[in-house]
Amino acid sequence: MNTAALDTFRAELERLRVEAEAALGTASDANAVEAARVEFLGARSGRLKSLQKMLGAIPAGDKPAAGRHFNEAKEAVGVLLAAAQARVERVAAHVVPIDVTLPGEPVPRGHLHPITQTIRRVQEIMARLGFESVDGPEIEDPWHNFEALAIPPEHPARDPLDNFYLAVARGTDPLLLRSQTSTVQIRVMETRRPPLRIVSLGRVYRPDTADATHYPMFHQVEGLLVERGTTMAHLKSVLRLFASSFLGGDVHVRFRPSFFPFTEPSVEVDMEWGGRWVEMGGAGMVDPAVLSAVGYDPAEVSGFAFGLGVERIAARRYGVSDIRDFYRNDVRFLRQF
Repeated sequence: MNTAALDTFRAELERLRVEAEAALGTASDANAVEAARVEFLGARSGRLKSLQKMLGAIPAGDKPAAGRHFNEAKEAVGVLLAAAQARVERVAAHVVPIDVTLPGEPVPRGHLHPITQTIRRVQEIMARLGFESVDGPEIEDPWHNFEALAIPPEHPARDPLDNFYLAVARGTDPLLLRSQTSTVQIRVMETRRPPLRIVSLGRVYRPDTADATHYPMFHQVEGLLVERGTTMAHLKSVLRLFASSFLGGDVHVRFRPSFFPFTEPSVEVDMEWGGRWVEMGGAGMVDPAVLSAVGYDPAEVSGFAFGLGVERIAARRYGVSDIRDFYRNDVRFLRQF
């Protein structure tokens, strides 16, 4: 029996099946699947239809086997086609059609934290009053945090229970998280000569118990002016201009006698608007000892300094009763600002 024609026929059927598997396996959508169906199973010009015509050249004894191989190939390609159709239908079912004529959905955008907004607003106002914004390190040494500010070693403000001291190598000077931004003023005065107008804003750290008006980490704004002939009147005028610009309306400023090691005289600063007085911070004339520590001549220049809590300013401006809300990261609270 001559089987050469049958072998050729079987080889053509196998090649068709392999190519159909590749084409249908990579078809990415319904159009590609339909194109593959027409190519391999088309009723008129399909490749399987063309191979069917080869059956006439098969010897009579081999026709039953050739017919069986043809049907197996046709069934295999049909299974591949059904699998490809089901796959693209599943993909299409998960694709949401896009109507380009509809308006787009807005992408939610964040905004600056209310504390950051407050800091930038303070910087803007103080810049209009001639004060340059400066910054400094949050980890400080005792000289800048205490000694240059006329706070001697025996002063209770240096107690370990009132500061965040850091572990350092044995035999080296202790370091701590700064307890006030006055440290920045010392660093600036060490490198510049009067006249000087600066404002420093940043985080400070004190081991306070967290409550509605205190937090172990908070932000301070400290201003410093050193020029000839500076007086307490200049200090009060600057604070009143700042408060009126920041809070709006007619804000009154009141000084109450107090004590700070680095100012003399020293005062507590209260501000009143809306019929309510609120303590905002401390201020005073720069102590001559501080001026001398940085190489200034107290007989030639004088200056004032003030420190205000940023959280208290922000809370008063936005009507927040508990400054802890600023740090709870509750989006429902923060999106109001």
